[in-house]
Amino acid sequence: MAYNHGGFGGGMNMNALMNQARKMQEQMMKAQEELETAEVVGKAGGEMVVVTMNGKKEIKSIKLSKAAVDPDDIEMLEDLILVAIKDASAKADDLSKEKMGGMAGMGGLM
Repeated sequence: MAYNHGGFGGGMNMNALMNQARKMQEQMMKAQEELETAEVVGKAGGEMVVVTMNGKKEIKSIKLSKAAVDPDDIEMLEDLILVAIKDASAKADDLSKEKMGGMAGMGGLM
């Protein structure tokens, strides 16, 4: 009776599995680098508030038009900033899904 050492059917399958894991790790690292350098733009009130962030949701800039700045209505400006951040964040999520594909849930495994 043959005895299967390691449960993978021999060294060739284990090597193939290790190569596949290495390739996936390289792809994940490349995708993460791309997310770090990519930019997404969120807007609110037309373009009264424009938020730029990278694909990792790090805010890089916030631009305000003069029309957005009303000293008598600070709440509107606060709301516009939140909407623009949420818009940029949703776009960063979409970009992350696109770049990471099926690897998104594997970050803890690599």
